[in-house]
Amino acid sequence: MPVTIVKAGPCVVTQIKNEKADSYSAVQIAFTEKRKVTKPIAGHLKKAGEKVYRYLREFNLKNANGETFTVGSEIKADIFQAGDKIKVVGTSKGKGFQGVVKRHHFAGGRGSHGDKDQLRHSGSIGAKGIAHVFKGSRMGGHMGDERVTISNLSVVKVDAENNLLYIKGSIPGARNGLVRIIAA
Repeated sequence: MPVTIVKAGPCVVTQIKNEKADSYSAVQIAFTEKRKVTKPIAGHLKKAGEKVYRYLREFNLKNANGETFTVGSEIKADIFQAGDKIKVVGTSKGKGFQGVVKRHHFAGGRGSHGDKDQLRHSGSIGAKGIAHVFKGSRMGGHMGDERVTISNLSVVKVDAENNLLYIKGSIPGARNGLVRIIAA
């Protein structure tokens, strides 16, 4: 079975937001220690302990008010179980500037009969009577490096000792990229 191994913790709760103070419910967690941070970030993280962290992310709490979390507590991979359905959100691999054949799967032009140097071009981009190019026309441009969500993935195995999750299938992004794992 093809699986993707993800290091899922330990994540530390650094801030709890509630309806009264912040007008929404959320929990802010931190992941991966860092040697140096700016003084404002260090002051913000001091409530959660003496360590400083590289990544800070916020998760909205729709039904709860954050009573299950306390500042400084750790969230580890053992909150998941084998068979759980999850949703993984990440940033896809950046491909740089790409033409229309690769980016939008255009067929391209003919290879012969006078079509010199126009094999992978887009062709016409607008009519003469309208005299402008419509917004949203598919053209060459920057490809990849965008937020991607893959739903209905399942956890095959949980290694609680090493904080590893074995997720069935592939997840978005490059190796060593940061992803959000959300229980469905």
